[in-house]
Parts: sequence; structure tokens; C-alpha cells
Amino acid sequence: MNIRTCGKYANKFLLLLLVICLSFTLVSCNQDSEESEVRTQFVVGFDASFPPYGYRDDNGEYVGFDLDLAQEVCDRQGWELIKQPIEWDAKDMELSSGTIDCIWNGFTMSEDRLDDYTWSEPYVDNSQVFVVEKEAGIKSFDDLAGKNVAVQTASSALEALNSDECKELTASFKSLEEIPDYNTAFMNLDAGSVDAIAMDIGVANYQIESRGDKYIILEQPIITEKYGIAFLKGNEELKDQVQNILYDMLNDGTLEKIADKWGLSDNLIFGQATDETTQTDNETTQVDLWSMIVQLASGMLETIKIFAITLVFTLPLGLIVSFGRMSRFKIIKYITQFYIAVMRGTPLMLQLLVVYFGPYYLFGISLSREYRFIAVIIGFVLNYAAYFAEIYRSGIESMPVGQYEAARILGYNRAQTFIRIIFPQVIKRVLPSITNEIITLVKDTSLAFSIAYVELFSLAKAIAAAQTTMIPFVVAGIFYFVFNFLVATVMNKVEKKLNYYEIK
Repeated sequence: MNIRTCGKYANKFLLLLLVICLSFTLVSCNQDSEESEVRTQFVVGFDASFPPYGYRDDNGEYVGFDLDLAQEVCDRQGWELIKQPIEWDAKDMELSSGTIDCIWNGFTMSEDRLDDYTWSEPYVDNSQVFVVEKEAGIKSFDDLAGKNVAVQTASSALEALNSDECKELTASFKSLEEIPDYNTAFMNLDAGSVDAIAMDIGVANYQIESRGDKYIILEQPIITEKYGIAFLKGNEELKDQVQNILYDMLNDGTLEKIADKWGLSDNLIFGQATDETTQTDNETTQVDLWSMIVQLASGMLETIKIFAITLVFTLPLGLIVSFGRMSRFKIIKYITQFYIAVMRGTPLMLQLLVVYFGPYYLFGISLSREYRFIAVIIGFVLNYAAYFAEIYRSGIESMPVGQYEAARILGYNRAQTFIRIIFPQVIKRVLPSITNEIITLVKDTSLAFSIAYVELFSLAKAIAAAQTTMIPFVVAGIFYFVFNFLVATVMNKVEKKLNYYEIK
């Protein structure tokens, strides 16, 4: 098998891969068009780290006030509720691409957002507030001058602090730090790296109840606001269907019961609040270690699935790409060089976002839920194939020319020479580098969270937010370490097997 022949095979393989990817997206598009005629599912996008509106409980189930409302709507409509956790930064792309039907997760109807979505009527009255440590001596906005304040990225609190109304207040801070989730924000508050957290009052009450009496909420709110359900701009039909059911729930008392269950009766603005003191069924979350391990084990299975499928496709594809990289045909060589440069020169997270959202934004193809996992695999395979290609190339080009000449004298053709003589030696030489990339792959699977695929790391984040503890991250770290230890042990044994001339 000479380099020219390998180049031809590389072209055919890459063309086949492209056809498969297009087939998946076309099938997804066809499925969406069929479902649009008669709706059978209702996909709700939510932040799984936003209790009590939406989060993951001790049993591994997604629960919360908003999810209970959505479930009741679906039960009455005869729909199947699909609870789809999303990265909050990517909520607009999720909604526009059709992977979710609405954003239902304590979503603030701010002035900046009103024209971007089709909104339901507001259902919860909410305020943005500051949470500080009780012993910090911070009692008012004036005390925040010169302090470090944390706020969640792309949140309503951030919008409020950046508004003209709060311009002077924000300017008085020493810094305003954007943090991905509230659990991380409280970790920073505990560590002393920030002095206050700006957040929704409902979430603040939940966090304080879960963490004890160490924190307080400043009496003065940053801003008052309302929550609504956001649908794709122009989707009045679906909005009306959901809203009509909510009114039915209001009339028969179901809405009030669900709000009372989550301690939000005083915030409900569909009807009059009762005079009775609201009793919540939510107790301070206790850490159930065994339940947590079971949940994280399910996330580890998803991580292993990504890892295994990526390796199955990446190892052979990397070899084919390396043939293209060494091809005598300049066009093939330059194309593979460009491909490798792009894959190695841009973040894997960005590549995953392009693979997942690209079909919609480039070609207008609606995406199905199943495509999320397919996009994860395509992104990882294309990225790691570039790295493996360079590893293979370094091994192949390191082989002495004399071995090719000796094989030719012995009557081997080029294919036999490569398969029987060159390739086994290449594997032996590059195995340490391959092992290093394989171990890196295990850790990189956590980047699947960027397109809201639930694996070990994103699951640990959700559990940590719900239970307000660092323990899920510790357990996840142990899972990663143990699996990487097993991978390294297996690869070391393989390496020793290939040390034919090792002196014992």
C-alpha cells in the first residue's frame, strides 16, 4: 500500500463520513417535519442548576416548580414531557434550532428580551437581590462599594446590574465577576474571593435554606421583575395552547397547589395569594452519598460511551488522515494540512458548538434531540483524528528507508511491507503518545456539556447545585481518576507486550 493508494482511500473514507453526517441531519429534519403535524412531545429547555425551578434531585430525577407546571400541562394535553437541560448561554441557539419548544425556567421578562421571544403571561413575581455572609457587615447597597460581586453569566441579575438604573451601583463595585452557576458563586463567597452574589430571590431562598443560616439577603432588591415562558418568536399557537391549560389549572386550584409545594405561593401572580403562612415541602437537602454515587455512575457510563465510540472511529480515521498528510498529491496534502491545523488550532468546545448548531444556522435544517449525541461523537472524532494523524505520521516517517528496501528484496509488495513490517513497528513507537491522547480524551469528554449533553461532569454540576455541596465534584474526580488509572494500566501492559527485546 503506497502513499498514493492510501490517499485515494482517505478521500473515499472522508466522503463516506460526510454522507453519513448529512444523512443523520436529513433524517432529523424529516422527523421534525412529521412531528409538527400532530404534536406528541413537548420539549422544555431549562437550567438544571436552578433550584427550586429546575434541578436534579437525590433520585437522579429532574424536578422543580416549573417542571411540575410543565408536567401538568403535558398530562392535560396528552403530550410526553421531555425535560431537556441546556447550557444557559446557548438557550437562544437551542430554541432557534428547534431542539427545545420553549424556555421554562424562571426566565425573566426583561425589557431587553420582550421583543426576542413570544411570551406567555407572567406567572411569578420575582426580585433580584444580593446574598452576603451574615458576619460580613454588609447591610445596604452603600456597603457594597469597593466589594467584589459575583453574578451568573447571561442571567437576569447581570442584565439588571448592567442597566442604566443600576449604573452607579455597579460602578461602585471593585469588580463584577461573571460565574457559570450559583453553586460556584457560593464556593467563591465561602472562599472570600467575592463579597456578595446577585441572584433571583427564589433561588437565594433555596440556597440559604439548604446551606444554613450563614447567609442573609439584603432587604433592598436590585430590581423587581416577572417570570414568563419564552417560545420561539411567532409561535403563538403553542403559546396559546400552554397558556390556556395554565388558566384551567388556575381555575381548579392546581396552580396554587404546585406553587405551595415549592414555597412560591407568595410569588404567584396568576391569582390572589392566601393569607396562610406558606409551608414548603422542601426540606434542607441532605447529602445521600450512595444515591449520589449511583447517579454519577450513570453519568460515567455516558462518558465511557463517548470515549469508546470516539476511539473506534478515531484510530482508523487518524491513520487515513496521516496518509493524506503524506500524500504526493499536493491538493490532498494541503487539504489534510488545513484540516489538521483547524482541528488543533481551535478549541474543541467551539468545534462541538459548530457541529451541533451548524446544520441549522448554515442550512436551516431543524435538529432532533437524537442529533445531540451524534454531534458529540462527530465533534470528538474529527478533533482527535487530527491529533492521531500527526502521531501516526511521526511514527511512519521515523522508519528507516532500509527497511522498505530489505522488504522489497525479500519479495514483499508495498501493501505487505506496510502491514506486516512497518505498521507494527510504528504502533510500538507511537504507543506512549497514543496513550497520552487516550487519557486526555477521557477528561475531554466533560466538554460535551457545552451542547447540553449530560455526562459525568455536567451531572456533577447539577447535583452540586441541588445539594449545595462540593462532594459531587470530588466523587466525579474519583470516577475520572479510577477510569484513567485502568486505561493507563491496560496501555502499559500493551506497551510491555510490544517490547520484544526488553532485557529482563
